[in-house]
Amino acid sequence: MRLIFLGPPGAGKGTQARIIEERFGARQISTGDLLREHRARKSELGSQAEGFMQRGELVPDALIISMIESELDAHAGTGFVMDGFPRTIAQAEAFDALLTRKGWALDGVVLFDADRTTLTQRLTSRWTNPRNGRTYNTLSNPPRVIGIDDEDGGPLVQREDDKPETVATRLDVYEAQTKPLVAYYRAQGVLIEIDGLAPVSDVTSALIAAVQKRGE
Repeated sequence: MRLIFLGPPGAGKGTQARIIEERFGARQISTGDLLREHRARKSELGSQAEGFMQRGELVPDALIISMIESELDAHAGTGFVMDGFPRTIAQAEAFDALLTRKGWALDGVVLFDADRTTLTQRLTSRWTNPRNGRTYNTLSNPPRVIGIDDEDGGPLVQREDDKPETVATRLDVYEAQTKPLVAYYRAQGVLIEIDGLAPVSDVTSALIAAVQKRGE
């Protein structure tokens, strides 16, 4: 299974990518995770990326693609789910070229549809235990006591990414840079549209059914 997941922050891409990885063995690939991993083990690619990041510059697309190719080669035969990549048309074209070199075709590009108002409510309602990463949502999965973790009794915090002003910026960036990818992949005939705000199990069922239908 070779998939790309598109959609705005908070639309459930990461959750569904983990489910697909567990059920089908398709490797979940997040460029953020790849960057952290390469920097932590001080790989050649990680060292190159470190220089750009220390200078406050964006890591070049070519370097990101090299990291992705290295990851795909290390897990050849398992399939993949690109979680939030590509983000721009230029990245999509570079990734298309990579797949062409390997002789691979996508099984689908899944767009998780979600309206901005609901996404904003969902993201700004998220609180995190900074000690272990456990998350709560005051709308759908609240702690028993507001601001306190159910298990360790310590305080919960709202990450910078989940604060209202940051959420607005993240959604603006998505609409400006990533939304054009919808038309790009629709023109290729590989786009699958899913309601990202449905219950998690319903989203998973719809996703699997749509991918299997494309493969018939």
